[in-house]
Amino acid sequence: MNFDWELSTIEWAIIGFVIFAWYVHDKYVQRDHQLLVNYPIIGRLRYLFEEAREPFRQYFGDEKFYESKDKLDWVNKACRDLPNYASFSPSQPLPYPKFMIRHANIVLNDNEVDDKFEVTFGPKRKKPYTSKSIIGRSAMSDGSISPEGTRAFAKGALEGNFPINSGEGGVTSNFFVTHQDYKAGYMKVVEGNFIKKKIKDIVQFFFNGAVAADVYRKLVFGKDPEAETYIFDLQSKLFHRVNWDAPLECFPDEVPSDIPDIIFQISSGLYGARDKNGKFDPLRYKKVMKFCRMTEIKIAQGAKQTGGKLAAHKVTPAIAYYRNVEAYKDVFSPNRFPFASSIEELFDFIGELQEISEKPVGVKIVISDMENIEPYAKEIKRRIDNNIPGYPDFISIDGGSGGSATAPIEMMERVGLDIKDSIYLVDKVLREFGVRDSIKLVASGKVLTPDDVIIIMSLGADFIQIARGFMMSAGCIRARYCSGTTKHDCPVGLATQNKAKRKKYFVHKHAKKVANYHKNLLKSVKGLLAIMGLKSVEQLNKHRIMFVDKDAKVYDNMDDVFKRKLKIGRDLEDEYHELG
Repeated sequence: MNFDWELSTIEWAIIGFVIFAWYVHDKYVQRDHQLLVNYPIIGRLRYLFEEAREPFRQYFGDEKFYESKDKLDWVNKACRDLPNYASFSPSQPLPYPKFMIRHANIVLNDNEVDDKFEVTFGPKRKKPYTSKSIIGRSAMSDGSISPEGTRAFAKGALEGNFPINSGEGGVTSNFFVTHQDYKAGYMKVVEGNFIKKKIKDIVQFFFNGAVAADVYRKLVFGKDPEAETYIFDLQSKLFHRVNWDAPLECFPDEVPSDIPDIIFQISSGLYGARDKNGKFDPLRYKKVMKFCRMTEIKIAQGAKQTGGKLAAHKVTPAIAYYRNVEAYKDVFSPNRFPFASSIEELFDFIGELQEISEKPVGVKIVISDMENIEPYAKEIKRRIDNNIPGYPDFISIDGGSGGSATAPIEMMERVGLDIKDSIYLVDKVLREFGVRDSIKLVASGKVLTPDDVIIIMSLGADFIQIARGFMMSAGCIRARYCSGTTKHDCPVGLATQNKAKRKKYFVHKHAKKVANYHKNLLKSVKGLLAIMGLKSVEQLNKHRIMFVDKDAKVYDNMDDVFKRKLKIGRDLEDEYHELG
């Protein structure tokens, strides 16, 4: 068969006319881009390359954001439950300066290392929380994350037996995707009729459960804007969501065993614990805490010390329902937490939450200088010494690069110390004030791999929260379109409210990957403990690691290292010292 690819005169004329019209448009009509006036048509290559830069940048050259591309490869293999070995050499060796792990002369076998990785928060509370893992998923709001993404994380956390932080968006219906053993008293249940159920069964036969559930939801709810606030149980064929208007006595006395351990984060917007006027609602908070293990008050996060930001197009009717706000309008939380005009007021509010929930309450902060932790330590000591209730059971420290889903670029690299510097400093200050044993320290910020966990715990952390690593295990390809403010959406449907994208997200598949990532983190932490000659993570301390500076000089005393690195607290003429 022969093909004649020669263009006719008319076809050439059409092509020529299109090019001429394009040229005229760029040079004489459009006035959006200065470059196109001087370089019509060809100037558009710049915008093409700009568009391609973000999604493709990670595939070329060495990794710049993390220490090594090998760390990203480790996450990708761990979540797929593949052997995590390298051949011949790392593809991108870790640069100096770097921390090193001390190994023992007499190492242990893996089976000699304790399998328990438990951490107890708030032992003095009526209902303390013992996490079965030293690792949890860091704060990610349902809203920033798609409903399907939140369900994947909830399923993965339950399967992996590790806690999950709700993020400031509150505890939404999607956190209850695994909850089947519920009482009708606190659940609103909706069921379709016989015909609608049969249509669902037919669709499921020809397609899959996800498509069938979507069709069934439309049949049952029609155009109800709150349809997505209901979780569908494929087995019982029932839709359900928590009825927050139900009387308190209808709610469970104990956290249901078929939902993950949830850390409820409350931010300056008070989402999930506010009334319709935006004021703190103690009754709603008490109901929420029937499903949560403890509370984290977000004062600041690493990449931004402002309030949380959710762009208008992400504020769907479902998100508006969860947060008690208006749909499709920007949701920008205030910068300052409403009960934190002073450290004393904040601690009083912590005491109120502890009394209401009977569970641990902590704060999340960022460290830039001594003044970001010393006032906390002083007030904790004062209250302990004087037997005054109301101080945090734990302090979450976010590194300066943490929490970057939607943040002002000018804050990302200019505010907050690295998590290693921060956790060392906070641990040191709390010990100097004699209150370290009363407070658990939680660390987050660019933690990906088991060696990161070992080093940060050696510097003082009791517990690790990870965001980016869990995001990657859940399918994130680091396209950096999370905010949705770039006219692009998350291409995998994980961090978007675009239905066309998120409806195709593989919830069950990614839930398994999330659980695998956590499982292999602990497995490899155990392997590192074995070569360090340690039987438990509780034996980790600053004497178990070393530091190599940029000139390859090796230091074995961490106090000396950080004296060189952290020359802070010496500006005696600043406002903090003058006030003190």
